[in-house]
Amino acid sequence: MSDPKHTHHEIAAEATDPRWQATPAEVAAAAPAATSRRSFLFKLAVGLNGLVGAVFAVPILGYLIGPATKKDADFNSWVKLGSLDEFPVGKTHFAEYVNPVVSPSDGETAKIACWVRRIDANSFQVFAVNCAHLGCPVRWFEQSRLFLCPCHGGAYYEDGSRASGPPMRGLFEYQHRVHNGALEILAGQLPTFSNEACNRKPQKPNAPENNPLRVLADDDAAGRRDA
Repeated sequence: MSDPKHTHHEIAAEATDPRWQATPAEVAAAAPAATSRRSFLFKLAVGLNGLVGAVFAVPILGYLIGPATKKDADFNSWVKLGSLDEFPVGKTHFAEYVNPVVSPSDGETAKIACWVRRIDANSFQVFAVNCAHLGCPVRWFEQSRLFLCPCHGGAYYEDGSRASGPPMRGLFEYQHRVHNGALEILAGQLPTFSNEACNRKPQKPNAPENNPLRVLADDDAAGRRDA
């Protein structure tokens, strides 16, 4: 080690002294060690970045491709709501079922609510609990015999048809059946316009019977013929 008191001329002389310079063999021996360390650190960094990316990518991929891996049978499952004795004639009851398209992490959210109306011994209506306006859960009030939405004041008659408020249509209904003494619904998808779980299809606006102008014109023509 050189003395701190050396002048810059002495330091320069030491740097050019052959005794202070590495031989080509020493340089060649040191190069692989330095390259190996750099390569190891580079690979380590790449591996850590890949691991972090995989941790974030797995849930995203599961969300994107999960629906495609679900069995079609799950979306077309008949689910039991209860025995017929649980739904008295002339009453509307709250019921729950477990979504057949479920994962272990869903917990209590796998339970889906609905309203069951028994019209007579053999006739039922099963309504989705969601308001047809923005999806808030509706409640049934026996005294007024109305379904009421607490969010925006939507109201529905006991048959699910619209009574008043913002909704433009009635409550959505599940397809249902009576099987082995129990009431079952076609579950897996909530009843909406976009799937076949809705019993009452949206009216076709171009159909003659749904076009008020066409109906008025037909009535006018019929009146002229009668005259």
